[in-house]
Amino acid sequence: MTIPHAVPPVQNLLIATHNAGKIGEITDLLEGIPMRIISFADISAIPEVEEDGSTLEENAFKKARSAFAATRFPSLSDDTGLEVFALKMAPGVRSARYSGEDATYEMNNEKLLQELSRLPEQERGARFRCVAAYVDETWEFVTEGVCNGTIARACRGDGGFGYDPLFVPDGYTLTFAELSREIKNSMSHRARAFGAMRSYLMNHHL
Repeated sequence: MTIPHAVPPVQNLLIATHNAGKIGEITDLLEGIPMRIISFADISAIPEVEEDGSTLEENAFKKARSAFAATRFPSLSDDTGLEVFALKMAPGVRSARYSGEDATYEMNNEKLLQELSRLPEQERGARFRCVAAYVDETWEFVTEGVCNGTIARACRGDGGFGYDPLFVPDGYTLTFAELSREIKNSMSHRARAFGAMRSYLMNHHL
């Protein structure tokens, strides 16, 4: 009689965010990883984490460590900043709160347009930078992705979230919000950070 091999249980991988846009993008970017991807949308009573770090790395690790401590699931988080060269890399780590603690995407985009209103095209350069952090019981790891581009003179497009309607990646004439998710996920800052994270997890940790 042949004894069947036991099938190991599928381990959960927690994406530590409530942001539906991020959840969708990260889930796509991790396709094929041998783990069940869940998010804060699937778990109740997860405490909010104050993103008070001075760097993207600090915030990403803080969120991932907090999520792992609360759930004991291996946890992934990211922090992303839009860095505008003419503004000395602002808004940077404060991108989500650029126009105030209760800022909306629209408020942040309007403030950025006002700040850059007098600048010519050649001085509207910017980059998106994403730092992804992984935490489990024995291991921590961080990856980074950068996408260079320019800031448009008005919001364009209905896709994406955050500053996507203003950011035109190098090599394109459309904003992230005008590009399809497939194109954005082929070269965005988040695609590069989580692509590197996926590769490292698959090759060295899973």
